[in-house]
Amino acid sequence: MLLQPEWIVAAPPEKMAVEGGIALAEVDDLARQFGLAPLVIRLAAQRGFSDPEKLERYLHPRLQDLSDPFEMPGMTAAVERIFKAIDAGEKVVLYGDYDVDGVTSVAFLHTILKAYGIDAATFLPHRVDEGYGLSAAGIERALAEFQPTLFIAADCGTNSRDEAQMLREKGIDLVILDHHEPGESGTAECVALVNPKLGDDFHYLCTGGVVFKVAHALLKTRPLDSFDLRQCLDLVALATVADIVPLVDENRIFVRRGLAQLDRTSNIGLRALKIVASVQSPSRSFDVGFKLGPRINAAGRLNSAQDSLNLLLTTDPLMARTLANQLEQYNRERQQLEQKTRDGAEATVAGLPEEERAAAIVAGGDGWHPGVVGIVASRICRQYHRPSIIVGFDENGLGKGSGRSIPGVSLVEALDACRDLIESGGGHDMAAGLTVRKENFDAFRKRFHDHVAAVVAAHEDSTLLDPKLKIDAQVDFSELTLDLLDSYELLRPFGSKNPQPQLMAAGVSPDGEPRIIKDKHIKLRLEQDGEVHDAIWFNAADRKLPRPPWDIAFTIDRNEWRGKISLSIMLQEIRPAQPQPKG
Repeated sequence: MLLQPEWIVAAPPEKMAVEGGIALAEVDDLARQFGLAPLVIRLAAQRGFSDPEKLERYLHPRLQDLSDPFEMPGMTAAVERIFKAIDAGEKVVLYGDYDVDGVTSVAFLHTILKAYGIDAATFLPHRVDEGYGLSAAGIERALAEFQPTLFIAADCGTNSRDEAQMLREKGIDLVILDHHEPGESGTAECVALVNPKLGDDFHYLCTGGVVFKVAHALLKTRPLDSFDLRQCLDLVALATVADIVPLVDENRIFVRRGLAQLDRTSNIGLRALKIVASVQSPSRSFDVGFKLGPRINAAGRLNSAQDSLNLLLTTDPLMARTLANQLEQYNRERQQLEQKTRDGAEATVAGLPEEERAAAIVAGGDGWHPGVVGIVASRICRQYHRPSIIVGFDENGLGKGSGRSIPGVSLVEALDACRDLIESGGGHDMAAGLTVRKENFDAFRKRFHDHVAAVVAAHEDSTLLDPKLKIDAQVDFSELTLDLLDSYELLRPFGSKNPQPQLMAAGVSPDGEPRIIKDKHIKLRLEQDGEVHDAIWFNAADRKLPRPPWDIAFTIDRNEWRGKISLSIMLQEIRPAQPQPKG
């Protein structure tokens, strides 16, 4: 089932009536003031940046604009306890989650602590054997291996009340650096809990950003001339983009500067991984989200994320190449498992009665790999535009699942409504994980669906479940110039809450026959009023093109081939040309 989205085109500047709107004359004035294309000013204004000072910070994010790290809740206690461990030469364990945010956060923490003279042990739980987060099984293994006096948990632990008590009873201090939502039953009792969700600001940070703040606080308290915090921004950018947190405020600074650092990274492992993943400069959010991130994640999805962490920590170029190639192999295996699970999930979903997928989709199957159910849930969510949960059951009937949602429906709240039917569950509004037993699965599926249906019925937007294609601006082909590309670069980095602008052109016709590329993509030459541009539509070979002329929705990017720079059009959707309003 492919739902056709409703096209919603943002009003042009002279017709904007929304808060933060900007008149056409103001667009032109700001364009002259900043020396940029008017279209770029308009796009920035639509995102709330029409005030010259705010616009300057948005277009040119600077490290000097970062706030005092001690504004973060729990920071003072965390810094004091860490310095106590450093001064006493204590044994420290860094315990992280097995995704990109967790792995990069542990690598960053290990690097800064080593600069202070502590060679901390690192520990990542095994996804299948020890489960997600700060688990009892993971703690027991870490204690047996390292006998620490200080546990630092990264990207997990906020709600781990029992596990925190377990450590406390053993006389081991716990510091938690996390960004997950606090649960209704209260947070873990520990020496320090640094989580922006416990305060009024910085809610957009992932753990990589939290760890940067901790490192900044350590260096403000006790400076190290030999340590350049900027050189770790590549790790922060990886975490921030891969965890799909909003690219706003300080996250925008982290990622803009972090991607630049990735281009010249001093991290031996990242250099090797960039070669394997074919990442070229300048690095983009896309490179992190679809090339580097999946390879770092692949090891943890299939087995243990230790190889990913070792890659980020190694100083041996030969070892880096070996580990990068290993992650490439893991990623290929992950793709095969994903396809198998995706085929099973799509067949199961297609077989569900219409009423069981009217508001939400929950599907489960035996043998679906727990490491890829999140990726499959994301695909199902996009395909049906419904909150979706995919669960894989093991031979003992224990199901591990992952969910993805649509704006307006919180997965955390939905799981809370099903708490008595699941073994565990939590995460974010838009992405969450859970564990459920097979005997409770049907009841869980019904309860989850009914909760979402009630949320949708009560929502002020009656079209919440209807997919929408939001167009930022309608343009003419004559505007798509290299000068526009130069200005357009300042809108980056793109990602959550700062998506790549969707543009639209009306009355476009094909100039020649479309071609199928690699059995998956459509390549076209498009013409509008005598202007011609090449375009590609990825993964659309099975789409039936309507009779021209067309309206096209697309994004643009810079393409460089053999020293020649051109503007690329990436099609997102095509529809029969609609009558254009007059005037």
